[in-house]
Amino acid sequence: MGQGEASARGTTMEGDCLSCIKYLMFVFNFLIFLGGSFLLGVGVWVLVDPTGFREIVAANPLLFTGVYIILGMGGMLFLLGFLGCCGAIRENKCLLLLFFMLILLIFLAELAAAILAFIFREHLTREYFTKELKRHYQGYNNTDVFTSTWNAIMTTFDCCGVNSPEDFKDSLFRLINQNHMVPEACCQRASQTGDVAYISQEQCLLGSMMYRNNKGCYSAVVDYFELYIYVAGALAIVVLTIE
Repeated sequence: MGQGEASARGTTMEGDCLSCIKYLMFVFNFLIFLGGSFLLGVGVWVLVDPTGFREIVAANPLLFTGVYIILGMGGMLFLLGFLGCCGAIRENKCLLLLFFMLILLIFLAELAAAILAFIFREHLTREYFTKELKRHYQGYNNTDVFTSTWNAIMTTFDCCGVNSPEDFKDSLFRLINQNHMVPEACCQRASQTGDVAYISQEQCLLGSMMYRNNKGCYSAVVDYFELYIYVAGALAIVVLTIE
């Protein structure tokens, strides 16, 4: 009789534990679902916004790419949260299988990204970017992907060159534009929205330090994303650990 009571008590405790885990999984994935819905909403709003923000984004390749990254992340989190919520609350094996397959794909993608980053780490150095900038940047050719991308980076982050404006010495840009010390994208702007107005474009192009952005883009981008990288990394670790 004692063994039967102990067995029944153990079964009850096991059932309560599984029920607690089920609802914790539901709550956690519901938060992921809400986060994915928010990102999807932001991305769609930017693409269909009638007030002109879409035109600003479309004119900036860096921001334009960022919108689709937001949409992709939002869609992934939306699907992940949906499968996790429905699978947990209904205890549906098919939904839970899809959920864990998606988790596995995300993990494999992160692993592949980490491996590629390690393999191509020498291509992420200041020296590599500086060499490529000197060799390929043209300044005003909007049809060239490399040039338009660099223009977008320098405009978005208010920076100039990889390390400093001195990177344009002995470069293809100076060879094409011999009268300009730095490209137009390096000039300080009086307005960040709407029609771009430079403080003194002529003085800037002649190399005046007062009217150009003197900070290198490598430092500017690292400083901008440093906090977000740490936060995203922490959240990724927490999510993968809990899941």
